[in-house]
Amino acid sequence: MSEATTSITLPAMRVSYERSALGEGDLAATWHEQLQLWLDEATNAGLLEPNAMVLATADPSGRPSSRTVLAKGLDERGLVFFTNYTSAKSHDLMATRYASTTFPWYGLQRQAHVRGTVEKVSHAETTEYWESRPRGSQLGAWASPQSRVVTGRPTLESALNKIERQFTDTERVPVPPHWGGWRIRPEEVEFWQGRQDRMHDRLRFRLGRDGWETERVAP
Repeated sequence: MSEATTSITLPAMRVSYERSALGEGDLAATWHEQLQLWLDEATNAGLLEPNAMVLATADPSGRPSSRTVLAKGLDERGLVFFTNYTSAKSHDLMATRYASTTFPWYGLQRQAHVRGTVEKVSHAETTEYWESRPRGSQLGAWASPQSRVVTGRPTLESALNKIERQFTDTERVPVPPHWGGWRIRPEEVEFWQGRQDRMHDRLRFRLGRDGWETERVAP
């Protein structure tokens, strides 16, 4: 597509958000109950990977990075995902101890944003989730030097074949020492519902001195 065509098409792309509304009286009592409710609704609506979220981190110099990860835990303590602890995202998180993530549920014309400090989950929590993963995913976690430059696809295939041979006679593949979970402990959780004329509903749970507060934010 030519640059001229793109410049004409992009400004004209527009959707009128008229599917739903979000009022203060619609919110659950806590941020995690509200997030679970919207996750359930996204799942029941048949959205592809409703637990997919765009995770944003920054390195010590403040340069941001973002990528999609899958939420694998949610309770009053926070939101959990799992990854390689030697990955670029983990290096960022260990340096800054802060993250932001967004659930982009386009089919429901809504988003949820979670921002807060991070911590590694316990080894017991990591092990419990690890044992629920398919064996192929477990082997892949052992084989992949996540975020490092490799010479080509054959390098990855060779690494996977080596790990498969290593664990051929092992019924339960152990958790790699370089792999585990991160928990985002929210300080703010915002629920965004698209509305007509770009007058969107934005309701936010914010952690203050006296506990959680709710507030409306202008679109």
